[in-house]
Amino acid sequence: MSPPRKNTSTSPAAYAGKNAYGDLLQELTALWQELMTLEAESAEILRMVDARHLASAANLIHYLALRRRDMRPLQEKLAAAGLSSMGRAESHVLSNLHAIITLLQHALGKKARQAPASLIASSKTGPDLLEINTNSLLGKPPAHRCVRIMVTFPSEAADGYPLVKEMLLQGMDCARINCAHDDAGVWKRMIKHIKRARRETGRPCRILMDLGGPKLRTGEIASGLPVLKWQPQRNMYGKVTAPARIWIYPQNDGSTCPAHAHACLPVKGNWLAQVTSLDRLEFRDARGALRSLQVVGKVDGGYWAESMQTTYVKPGLKLYLLRVTDSGVIRRAGHAGEIGALPQMPGTIRLHRGDSLIVTREPIPGHPAQFGEDGRLLRAASIACSLPEIFASAHPGERILIDDGRIGGVIRNVNTEEILVEITQARDGGEKLLADKGINLPDSHLDLDGVTATDIEHLEFVARNADMIGLSFVRKAADVALLQAHLKRLNADKLGIVIKIETRAAFEQLPELMFTLLRSRIVGVMIARGDLAVECGYERLAELQEEILWLAEAAHIPVIWATQVLEGLAKTGKPSRAEVTDAAMGERAECVMLNKGPHVVKAIQMLDNILQRMQGHQQKKRALLRRLHW
Repeated sequence: MSPPRKNTSTSPAAYAGKNAYGDLLQELTALWQELMTLEAESAEILRMVDARHLASAANLIHYLALRRRDMRPLQEKLAAAGLSSMGRAESHVLSNLHAIITLLQHALGKKARQAPASLIASSKTGPDLLEINTNSLLGKPPAHRCVRIMVTFPSEAADGYPLVKEMLLQGMDCARINCAHDDAGVWKRMIKHIKRARRETGRPCRILMDLGGPKLRTGEIASGLPVLKWQPQRNMYGKVTAPARIWIYPQNDGSTCPAHAHACLPVKGNWLAQVTSLDRLEFRDARGALRSLQVVGKVDGGYWAESMQTTYVKPGLKLYLLRVTDSGVIRRAGHAGEIGALPQMPGTIRLHRGDSLIVTREPIPGHPAQFGEDGRLLRAASIACSLPEIFASAHPGERILIDDGRIGGVIRNVNTEEILVEITQARDGGEKLLADKGINLPDSHLDLDGVTATDIEHLEFVARNADMIGLSFVRKAADVALLQAHLKRLNADKLGIVIKIETRAAFEQLPELMFTLLRSRIVGVMIARGDLAVECGYERLAELQEEILWLAEAAHIPVIWATQVLEGLAKTGKPSRAEVTDAAMGERAECVMLNKGPHVVKAIQMLDNILQRMQGHQQKKRALLRRLHW
């Protein structure tokens, strides 16, 4: 007789062991209780939320409770047991957790007991709520694509209807107007073109208007010396392939510079009256180099001349007329002429590592460092800033970053009128500091209102013309509440609000910002990755944008993926491999934003194609296993 066969059941309980399943059930039940406890403790937060977002706010609370612990050990146990590891539970934390608990109860042969229920219930699933909120903010997606495309309008769009219509035809779903630039007259013409294009194409297009916010920027720089430069065209070997075309005219003529001139050179008095079309003008330029101009033609009161050499000229330089005599000898003719007034060059300041920079409270023009005849530094370079409030918030030892982080430094001293900065970050050859460049103080706790006096003025226009409003440089929940109060005052609280996460402070207070945002009916989040990368470090950007995406999905808030998407393509007409991959990652969001550029229509076409292709492979964190081609 054969020996009795052993039990070879492959049921989950037999495979994993009842003790392992029992331990898992106990751990998950305790986790459920933690989520319920935090929900109960957050009753005041939930009471303030708009009724439409109650379930979303509760799910965000549950997700935050889940992520307060390191979930990796529990995820490994769940995966080993063949159960969901909760790796994609952002939009529906409780339902995912409840499903695992129910499976474990059945596997252990226990009667499924109803766990303590959330006080917040919804007939809609998490993905359904996200879709509803997305459609409310951005409008319904086009038939061929789930992710919307937003385009930042250039100033030229105000007077270029064909461009606006073409952008809409090629795939633009939302138009962004930046109130930090232009004025109400320009914005009004842009909006008029959008409405006309919507009528003529039959395509919808929502309008987002961004408030400028408390943007910290560099002030004006004193103009440089009046110097004019021109240079001929050269090939890759430095050989001249085409001369520079110079327009020479009497200084008092008042004629405008021809558009195709490389440079325009005014000459004092009536000296040009003696010049003929075959003459040559000789002079020593601002560097003392001997230079000449070959006159090639006369038009009205001016002359065209050509130059085969790089040249720098300044006012007062003497011009000498060279003419070929009847005997074939080249000689000077007549009296010397004089170059007239030239426009001053835009001011610049060059900074190197180790240099000092003074940031001034008073809006006085900045200037380069000043040195004595012996080379000794008399005064460091200086620049004003747009927000004097920073002088009460900045402290020695904190970082300062200028022009998207191209120039970096450490604050060494602060008083009521000046901030002394030591430059620690610049290329070997130095960096040019220009006016109107962004300043970031990532370590400083700036006490700034999120809605400025200028923003309040703009709100009147925005409330009448936009579908949604962007809150720039938000730092704290009070900034969002302030905007909500102003919109209520204007009876415009139906307007969608998009908070732009572009500061370190905003990222660190993201949950509080979201709970305050959910007090409004129509909401969204923009990941403004440029300033965010500068403030938090480029090496952290991928991590930060993931965390923002997770929290936004947990709150069922649509996300706009922004800053430098297909930037090279929009500006130069040619994309890089890296930015195409980056654009594909935008499929994780509900909308992707393109910045302006001369090739923006081409960028819209490519982004539309990329998003169509990627939606078959990716949805949020979930990979979609569509059929492959081999």
